[in-house]
Amino acid sequence: MSTRVKIAAAQIDVALGQVHANLLRIEDIMAATARQGAKLTVFPECVLTGYCFNSLEEALPYAQTVPGPATDRLTVACIWHDVHVIIGMLEREGDQLYNTAVLIGPSGVVGRYRKVHLPYLGIDRFTTPGDGFNVWDAGNLRVGMNICYDGAFPESSRVMALQGADLICLPTNWPPGAETTADYVINTRALENNVYYLAVNRVGEERGFRFIGRSRICGPNGQTLAEAPHDQEVLLYATIEPAVARDKHIVRVPDLHELDRFADRRPDTYGLLTATTGREGQRLTPKSQLGCAGCSEPPRAGRPEETNGEAVNGSYGDDVAEDTMHQEEPSHA
Repeated sequence: MSTRVKIAAAQIDVALGQVHANLLRIEDIMAATARQGAKLTVFPECVLTGYCFNSLEEALPYAQTVPGPATDRLTVACIWHDVHVIIGMLEREGDQLYNTAVLIGPSGVVGRYRKVHLPYLGIDRFTTPGDGFNVWDAGNLRVGMNICYDGAFPESSRVMALQGADLICLPTNWPPGAETTADYVINTRALENNVYYLAVNRVGEERGFRFIGRSRICGPNGQTLAEAPHDQEVLLYATIEPAVARDKHIVRVPDLHELDRFADRRPDTYGLLTATTGREGQRLTPKSQLGCAGCSEPPRAGRPEETNGEAVNGSYGDDVAEDTMHQEEPSHA
């Protein structure tokens, strides 16, 4: 019998610079998704720290090492619930700052990914780019990670699919203007690589900057398995089957219509994709020097509450009833 795995995406608000408060919320939500049977829960980009820092000097005090205090604490939560989790955070190594996604399980840090493609936006104006992609084991899943803008580069997902990813996770902080990415690109990445794809955005505002939600989980055929609204906190669930992603030979009509998106590749014709143009690695010179402008005191994030199939406004207390966190979920086999 094929193995099925339940996964979750936590579309929530985040409090800028409030690392301890954000960590408590992550732990609370991990407990809730574990009660619903999720073996992997994925949180947004920079969920531990917030995103709209105005300088490297402002951000550095909120960055941590990997492994470090936050990952050590979440390891305990993973042991307690027998689950894995992916969080976004700012990672400090020496005098370098990275926008990082970390996969944590009962054994500790399983893998980390440092954002490769950096837009001129928020903290990414001051971070160091990462140097590549990888795939890690999370129980019965082979998981790859990208962050936000990486999703706009199809080469990122293709590399991880070739490395054997069953599921690609994209913690993100999509701003206005990224609606079409949320609505179309995520499904496309799943379809073209025959993998499951989970993109989890945040909601709320940070220093006057609004985030657009629209998190979703897609199946290997490009279908949307679960999706969130643009302006509400919500937990998404889907039950996935890794064997479906691993079988790249798609038979629509036996002997008449069969596809294999890997066997049918022609890498000998793709040379231009790895050629340099001279613009690579050059940071954008903005038309103005405005970054994340707005309020100096960012609003504190609330906590999510959820009911069957619908997100509702309200508080998410430590003693929240388990059934308020359940969302109707699809199963993809």
